[in-house]
Amino acid sequence: EVQLVESGGGLVQAGGSLRLSCVASGFTFDDYVIGWFRQAPGKEREGVSCIKGREGSTYYANSVKGRFTISSDNAKNTVYLQMNSLKPEDTAVYYCAADIPPFRAFYGPLRTNLYDYWGQGTQVTVSS
Repeated sequence: EVQLVESGGGLVQAGGSLRLSCVASGFTFDDYVIGWFRQAPGKEREGVSCIKGREGSTYYANSVKGRFTISSDNAKNTVYLQMNSLKPEDTAVYYCAADIPPFRAFYGPLRTNLYDYWGQGTQVTVSS
């Protein structure tokens, strides 16, 4: 069974950094779309970033471009989200999600409804 486990969240001051990890299992970790999403209280879940394992393409929401970097280590079955210059508005539960063949998220990589598998989430809180 496909399983995703996020970690690395915490409480940081504005301007600080965190690195989130998503460890995946249950599928061959070389052909996938894995995205990071976040949800703040009272708000809809939104796409943050994603990476396509087959080609290494990355995508970012405009709100995090230049501050967040997504990367993968296929040998470790892990996708990372390096978050720098954090702002209070980044406060949310961050979720890792995966889409595996047959792909649905390939052409809509930040669309929440196109991912099949989800982790439990990790809390990120940025204080001002």
